[in-house]
Amino acid sequence: MNNNLYHENGKGKHLVEYPISIAEMRERYLKLYTGAVNDVLRFQHNMHTTSLPSVFAPLREEMKIAGMAFTVKGGPDITTDGEMETRALMLESLHADSVVVWDCTGDTVTSQWGEVMTMAAMRAGCRGAIVNGIRDTMSILEQQFPVFYKYKANTGMFGRFRMYYYQKPILMGEVVIQPGDWIFGDIDGVISIPQSIAYEVLIAAEQIIHKEQGIKEMVESGLKPTEVVAKGGYF
Repeated sequence: MNNNLYHENGKGKHLVEYPISIAEMRERYLKLYTGAVNDVLRFQHNMHTTSLPSVFAPLREEMKIAGMAFTVKGGPDITTDGEMETRALMLESLHADSVVVWDCTGDTVTSQWGEVMTMAAMRAGCRGAIVNGIRDTMSILEQQFPVFYKYKANTGMFGRFRMYYYQKPILMGEVVIQPGDWIFGDIDGVISIPQSIAYEVLIAAEQIIHKEQGIKEMVESGLKPTEVVAKGGYF
């Protein structure tokens, strides 16, 4: 996969082309921080519901996540017929530079992600997971796989939770995520960027970081906050 991406959004297939490769976009996003991306979406695109619920946190503070959303929907359910087969098909459908995002319908009991899921995802080129519950935590850490999660639980999902479908739009808090939207997360949380503007947002966020370097230099030089603002800076 280079700079083209197909996704289903409920109205058919659409193609997005970027002037750089998906791999380069991902690496450049990883050099940003989520606050800058949020500012771009709020102030330049008037988008105020792009941050996932604040309860999602990185398994380790230094973990960052970036890639294209691969969406999964599931919920508490005691039926098991065909569930394992659906799970296997989902794992085989993961693509390079994807981030698997789980809408777990409020589940607070089971773990939807663990050691073997991590192994399979990494073999597919998946770059991280956002999910309610995890287990096999030490193995996930040993594999150095970025995970943003709500809680740890030793209860596996089979017979308690089932996957309903994948690669369809999902709702994460107030945020609708389409397959192929860009996902970026760091210690301050996770944000979703519509794929149609992902490159534009990347460029604008890079410009913010460059400008903020100048602002920090003004502060370090001893300028008063009012003087910094007068010179075009902000706090």
